[in-house]
Amino acid sequence: MAETASNDDNTVIIKKYANRRLYNTRSSSYITLDHLSKMTREGVDYKVLDAKTGADITHTILTQIIMEEESNGEQMLPVNFLRELISMYGNSMQSLIPHYLEASMENFRANQSKLAKAFEDSLGNNPLAKLAEQNMAMFRAASSAFMPGAEKAADAKAPTATPPASDPGDLSALRDQMADIQKRLDALGK
Repeated sequence: MAETASNDDNTVIIKKYANRRLYNTRSSSYITLDHLSKMTREGVDYKVLDAKTGADITHTILTQIIMEEESNGEQMLPVNFLRELISMYGNSMQSLIPHYLEASMENFRANQSKLAKAFEDSLGNNPLAKLAEQNMAMFRAASSAFMPGAEKAADAKAPTATPPASDPGDLSALRDQMADIQKRLDALGK
């Protein structure tokens, strides 16, 4: 069948029937718009064809997915943007808008990944981030001194404090632990 074949073997063909049902020809199963939304998020390339005419209706289905997402409280498109977009229909600039929006989204994605990488790199070299990590480790150590067993729930990366005293009434051991914590805090302040 020419309808189910694709130039690209990675493109999944979805057929939409008159009863509004969507059929995934690769998995031989009926799917929903939610399935298509998930496939989109996962980067699966698909094409939706009208089962009767063979017409490519991918654009219409993707627009439907956006409408569903927007109506389910996941509003991402501001009202002013939507108004501006609608006002561009029939405008002499209409033919340029799709290319502009595609380029803008590509730039956004590229900048998003660059920003995430820069953020991760900066955390590794940021003395404030290291200080915050050390403070959390000290907090965990201090809490384990007062709450035996809290140390087990602490992050595996956190340095362990001296084990809590076996006798909760042993003030001497608690004073020693507090002195140790104070020394660590003083060292961080330098």
